[in-house]
Amino acid sequence: MLPATFKLAAGISYRHMRNMTGLQKNAIVAIHHKLSSLSGPGPSSWISHVRRRSSLLSSRIEEERACTEVDLAYVKQGQEALQKSISILSEQDGWQTEIITASGDKVLSKVLPDIGKVFKLEVVLEQHPDDLYNELVDNMEQMGDWNPNVKQVKILQKIGQDTMVTHEVSAETPGNVVGPRDFVSVRCAKRRGSTCFLAGMSTQHPGMPEQKGVVRAENGPTCIVMRPSAEDPDKTKFTWLLSIDLKGWIPKTIINRVLSQTQLDFANHLRQRMMVSGGLEAAALAC
Repeated sequence: MLPATFKLAAGISYRHMRNMTGLQKNAIVAIHHKLSSLSGPGPSSWISHVRRRSSLLSSRIEEERACTEVDLAYVKQGQEALQKSISILSEQDGWQTEIITASGDKVLSKVLPDIGKVFKLEVVLEQHPDDLYNELVDNMEQMGDWNPNVKQVKILQKIGQDTMVTHEVSAETPGNVVGPRDFVSVRCAKRRGSTCFLAGMSTQHPGMPEQKGVVRAENGPTCIVMRPSAEDPDKTKFTWLLSIDLKGWIPKTIINRVLSQTQLDFANHLRQRMMVSGGLEAAALAC
């Protein structure tokens, strides 16, 4: 198309070309050869280039669309875990006492259709909900440093501000009554007014298939709720809903004892962690 246009224009201006100097004629011929090289025998090279770029762009759009659909599925799963947990915790009837400590910490349990037995820890912590939220969410990967029941927490993927996929490895219980377990979970972290939530449930992630020699357990819905204490707004009423399937052939009596004690241990380890970190912050401010 381009060479034909050029020839037409050249034919119209033939009389003008007759009056051109040799140098001008050479320039016109050079332009013609350049246009011919661009066109080639078939579609022009620039059209082919545009087509290639368009094909690559379409492929990338399809990949991004697929990634977005996967991300949205994680977000939806995290929100479902939060809504189910809130629904369970809002029902006050039917809870049975598992343990009450001298300091007032208590673990309750309840059997739910389609879920099984769930546990609820209720304690009061000395710290403000925001401080606890920062420790449990922003410093999540450091949990293995202060909780001996946890070997590792790793964030596999973050989706937006509220959702993440994590891999956790638990330590074996004393006497190896229950061996190490690992979990892949989607977590949803939310703030609603002065109340903070950290909900989650089991999921799958291509970056963390089942590990050889480790039992892949399942959890969820689970949720930690932190709100200012009614007696002292600088303290926190801390509630932890735990639903977990450890897998394997473990008697229910052992599972009940292990999970109840795990929740109490968590509260004590968290207290110690916050006392240490609070002391370090005070020392830093004094310097």
